[in-house]
Amino acid sequence: MKRSLTLCLTFLIFMSFTGSSILANSVSEKNVVQLAILLDTSNSMDGLIDQAKTQLWKIVNEMARSKRESEPISLYVALYEYGNDSLSPDEGFVRLVTPLTNDLDKISEELFNLKTNGGSEYCGTVIAEAVKDLKWNNNSDDLKIIFIAGNEPFTQGSIDYHNSCKDAISKGIIINTIYCGNYDEGVQTNWKDGADISDGKYINIDQNQEIVHIDAPQDDELIKLGQHLNDTYIAYGYLGDELKERQSEQDMNAGSMAPEALVERTVTKSGGQYKNESWDLVDAKKEGTVKIEELKEDQLPEEMKDMTVEERKAYVEKKTKERSEIQEKINKLNEERRKYIADKLAEGNEYTLDAAMLKMIREQAESKNYKFE
Repeated sequence: MKRSLTLCLTFLIFMSFTGSSILANSVSEKNVVQLAILLDTSNSMDGLIDQAKTQLWKIVNEMARSKRESEPISLYVALYEYGNDSLSPDEGFVRLVTPLTNDLDKISEELFNLKTNGGSEYCGTVIAEAVKDLKWNNNSDDLKIIFIAGNEPFTQGSIDYHNSCKDAISKGIIINTIYCGNYDEGVQTNWKDGADISDGKYINIDQNQEIVHIDAPQDDELIKLGQHLNDTYIAYGYLGDELKERQSEQDMNAGSMAPEALVERTVTKSGGQYKNESWDLVDAKKEGTVKIEELKEDQLPEEMKDMTVEERKAYVEKKTKERSEIQEKINKLNEERRKYIADKLAEGNEYTLDAAMLKMIREQAESKNYKFE
């Protein structure tokens, strides 16, 4: 069954050396969802990576609509690449790109840096690394999922996938497998078996299928509001300017893939999963992570350096109010947009991968009492 790949990477999100987000092992929130995305970056997977870049923000937005006991989730995602000849053979051609984290701009940045090359795809090895090295929560109520995508036999490599998958499920980590090719071929090459023995789901996709974008009348206004939203960010600290620039770069990256990607990214930036308290004063004040009166002058943006402490506080309040107003407009327009697109999709029978993956997650989340709006 041919399925349009509106992407396989449902969820990417994150951080590493920048210190620009909270890592998963340092949080104590309720309703934590942890996702590890394992991507085959061998030569044949260019289409898969492009789909990931295009659909990242759409998937994040859908995940952000889930709740447990009427409380929103805290979403953390890790990204691995495997099967690339540029990677170390001593490490099984596997690389941890980002650990479990909530820095959306970091994961987007790293995703756009991925390059395909060669191919020795060891599924058992990359699964074993993800299970062993990531900081998975011990709370049995949390939802822990691995998605692995590729197109070579699941049996390759020195580490038996049976052992990796069984180790995962023994720790409450579900594995969903995504075969890029014919459904029956994926079954014959053990992709379905990998999912079956770890309480997951198996699906096949066409990684080269073009994504069909539905133009909505709200799109242009949403993109404009997203640009205005950037003006409400106040970069502080010694990495603030650099990370604010990264925010703009990821806007451009999303826009370079498809109009829909930039629209979905705009919606993400108006929601609770997009947090930048380590470099933005508005978020930092909201999270209570800094005291404005304690910041040194060289940690402030130019426009705030000559202000008094009271003027600085008033300036942050002004930007906070502006952001809230813009986000309210974005969310209202997005609800109208979602209804418009749902009506258009109802006119046809297209079954896209993002819908299929969300269906998998919804089913698995229900066992943990998560609900989707």
